[in-house]
Amino acid sequence: MIILVFLLFISVCDVSWCQYDEYDSHWWIAYMHSQQYSYGPSYDYEPVPAPPSASDCPQECECPPNYPTAMYCDGRDLKYMPYVPARIKYAYFQNNHITAIPDGAFDNATGLVWLALHGNQIVSDKVGRKIFSKLRGLERIYLQHNNLTRIPTGLPRSLREIHLSSNQISRVPSNALEGLENLTALYLHDNQIQEVGSVLKGLKSLVHLDISNNQLRKLPDSLPDSLQQVYLEYNQLNNVPNEYFKSYPKLQYVRISHNRLTNEGIPGSTFNTSSLIELDLSFNQLNRIPPVNTNLEHLYLQGNKIEELSVKSFCTFVDITNFSQLQVLRLEGNEIKANAIPPDTPLCLRKADIIHM
Repeated sequence: MIILVFLLFISVCDVSWCQYDEYDSHWWIAYMHSQQYSYGPSYDYEPVPAPPSASDCPQECECPPNYPTAMYCDGRDLKYMPYVPARIKYAYFQNNHITAIPDGAFDNATGLVWLALHGNQIVSDKVGRKIFSKLRGLERIYLQHNNLTRIPTGLPRSLREIHLSSNQISRVPSNALEGLENLTALYLHDNQIQEVGSVLKGLKSLVHLDISNNQLRKLPDSLPDSLQQVYLEYNQLNNVPNEYFKSYPKLQYVRISHNRLTNEGIPGSTFNTSSLIELDLSFNQLNRIPPVNTNLEHLYLQGNKIEELSVKSFCTFVDITNFSQLQVLRLEGNEIKANAIPPDTPLCLRKADIIHM
């Protein structure tokens, strides 16, 4: 813009000065050279590399340039597994109509870390036996809400989370989870599993286990020592072996609501475990409050047949230094009467903020 104004000014000057014989009409060129006019700043910089080409992305999917390692194929009415480029680490195939995962589907994308296949129609007989053999860095796999009748074989040792809920799995073979020492979370809820046995023992890093809403009639024979949370609600459990939970010193959260537990099936010290913080025994068939450790903070007993509130279930004796750490106690939906509450209850439960009767 400045140059344009300057040239316009020169042209006007040419018209007015052209009467002088000694006038040089090209004087402005020498002037600009003498001023070393710069048209703009000059920088030394490294050229910015071009983003990865999207030409290798299958037409059915989307590979955003801003996320060069992600491929989105979710919710596109797919009936088959599309090609996965080698650069992809996060692949999303959820909410389609995929029924099969053939061998070789991921041979090109051996760097996969996150694989989402939930909300499809995948059946066990159409899952390749070697489908995961080359995925040595896979950490999370989502296979919930499919039509699987068994846990896929050959799962990578690198896995940290496995989501297999809402399928049709009825049994867990002893070698189904073999070698998964890095697994921290296992979701098997909403299936038809009747027995687990000792299959979980070798999962040395497992922290979270959800096998709720199945058909379990007995607890697993053994659990990993690393376990902190176990969800067992909505099964058919009627007993818990004596000191079962004491074998797991890191266990903090236990949920066994909506089962068939009775006081006869729960030995006296079953839940008297110092590591427990939360215990859910609601909607069972208990008529007495089972003894719990003074370290327990949340206890859910609603929807049972309990007739009295026994202080000894929370405190073996009550004094200034000996009291329960319980903060939440739910007892609604039982048969406890107001005159059945002992007078020393406030001393034992002095830390309780919420008590629902």
